[in-house]
Amino acid sequence: MTLLDSLRGPKDLKDLGPNELTGLAAEIRDRLISTVSANSGHLGPNLGVVELTIAMHRVFDSPRDPLIFDTGHQSYVHKLLTGRQEEFATLRQPGGMSGYPCQAESPHDHVENSHASTSLSYADGLGKAFKLRGEDDRTVAAVIGDGALTGGMAWEALNNIAAAKSNRVVIIVNDNGRSYSPTHGAIATHLAQVRTSQKYENVLASIKSTLPKTPLVGAPLYETLHGIKKGLKDVLQPQVMFEDLGLKYVGPIDGHDQAGLELALAHAKDFGGPVIVHVLTRKGHGYAPAENNDEDHLHQVGANTDPLTGAPVKKAARTWSHVFADEILKIGGKREDVVAITAAMLHPTGLAPFAKAHPDRVFDVGIAEQHAVTMAAGLAMGGLHPVVALYSTFLNRAFDQMLMDVALHKLPVTFVLDRAGVTGPDGASHNGMWDGSISQMIPGMRVAAPRDAKRLSELLTEALDDSTGPTLLRWPKAPAGEEVPGLGKLGGMDVVARPEEGTATDVLLVGAGVMAGVCADAAARLADQGIGALAVDPRWVKPVDPALAAAARDVRLVVTVEDNGISGGFGDAVCRDLRDAGVATPVTSFGLPQEFLDHNSRGGILEQAGLTGQHIARSVTEAVSGRRSEVVGSR
Repeated sequence: MTLLDSLRGPKDLKDLGPNELTGLAAEIRDRLISTVSANSGHLGPNLGVVELTIAMHRVFDSPRDPLIFDTGHQSYVHKLLTGRQEEFATLRQPGGMSGYPCQAESPHDHVENSHASTSLSYADGLGKAFKLRGEDDRTVAAVIGDGALTGGMAWEALNNIAAAKSNRVVIIVNDNGRSYSPTHGAIATHLAQVRTSQKYENVLASIKSTLPKTPLVGAPLYETLHGIKKGLKDVLQPQVMFEDLGLKYVGPIDGHDQAGLELALAHAKDFGGPVIVHVLTRKGHGYAPAENNDEDHLHQVGANTDPLTGAPVKKAARTWSHVFADEILKIGGKREDVVAITAAMLHPTGLAPFAKAHPDRVFDVGIAEQHAVTMAAGLAMGGLHPVVALYSTFLNRAFDQMLMDVALHKLPVTFVLDRAGVTGPDGASHNGMWDGSISQMIPGMRVAAPRDAKRLSELLTEALDDSTGPTLLRWPKAPAGEEVPGLGKLGGMDVVARPEEGTATDVLLVGAGVMAGVCADAAARLADQGIGALAVDPRWVKPVDPALAAAARDVRLVVTVEDNGISGGFGDAVCRDLRDAGVATPVTSFGLPQEFLDHNSRGGILEQAGLTGQHIARSVTEAVSGRRSEVVGSR
């Protein structure tokens, strides 16, 4: 049995000696590499926090002292140290361990966070709650990456934490110079140069304890000397932003020095108030393929990665991200007014080739989606056409900016959403199943969903040619797949399947985006049952094409299919449109259930949600043949 497997929980760590801790760290790295290479997941971030996580569990008393990880993808080591070694082999597998903190797995997981810049707000609330409840012996420790500090919410939290002088909150800044790729922005540059000297603290403490007691001149003189002290400090060590906030600062600490980490964290815990511990780590530490990967230090690897090289065992299929990368690069070469914005997702969203060709026309704002969208509004006001490239799940954070800063001004900003619909193993927080409903609410916004690579090219060009207001395109985390050919037009929609000549049209199938291919499959299956089905791809899912209502009058059933939450999405928009047009034809809407979906494969989730040609054809057959007493309104 390995030392790692012998641990029953964090308490067992406290009795280990230095040599055993070194061996344990090596065992943890081996387990991380073997498991994540097989299952997929976040490798580089976890390799970088091995010693830090061990130190946290040796200093703090989890779960009584909550340990919060921001973002949660760097919690794998924490899982291994809290009695989940046997289950770790099921990481990101259907029915297995989540790739993020999960309350159902362990009392050591306090929050289920995977969106960045949230940990400090959780910590502030927990610290205040403990104080109000008289639990003054409990300390909250929050690990936040330097990349997450580019998010405005983190600084809102810091401002409030600093004001609560007696709250026992220890903020551990995991500074590796990266979020996914190198961290961008003035804060990141600032943080990278921070150094500290404690001698000024002793001088200031002495002055502060004596001068204010001096009649008349004491307080003014103290303020003057305090200003001088700050000036000297700015000259000798200019990176003092945390102390300027009023937070006690410790560091920087070598994030791979076990003894040094434990000493710093113990001092921070004993301080009795909010403390920043600045830890310098190396992403991918201890694994040469990650250390030598300049792009992202193997931030995330796919399943079946070679553990010896860190490279995929087989060449990855061409994805929607690759298609977008090629198309935006072509457009950028033709139109100088097209600029791109991303939020720490330059490579994952496919903007890297555009950035290489046009470095002055790409803006990576860090993990700051709200700023990205309002900045895009400013760029559009200045005569440019911004393309904001985000993961769908992260667009949720910028709803107000889309609504009030872009749409209200009718600005030509194009949003392109990668990872829309079902992402699968990334779990509940990453499924992009909300944007289709959010965008339906925004006045003047046009929304497109390409069914294949060819349509992505067409629709992106159409969106960028629109200067009347905001546009949005969405596509999934998946291979781009084969072309679904168009067989004709119904208004502005593409027909992707039609009944055989001489067969009546019983059903109108309307599939948004990649679901158009599913509808084409369902139409073929319905034909085998003698049911005539016309399947169309709306291309633009907002606004609803007027031709849809006209076609709906002449069929027995309208079916909408989308890989978005069933509430407030495309299906609801079609129902509303038909009602307003006075069309009484019943509508069945298929979509994702309005709930947080457990991690699974993409195919597994689509199957569970009934978003397959087979399931849709079976349901429609039952409805049309009258074997069901009524048409169910949603799935």
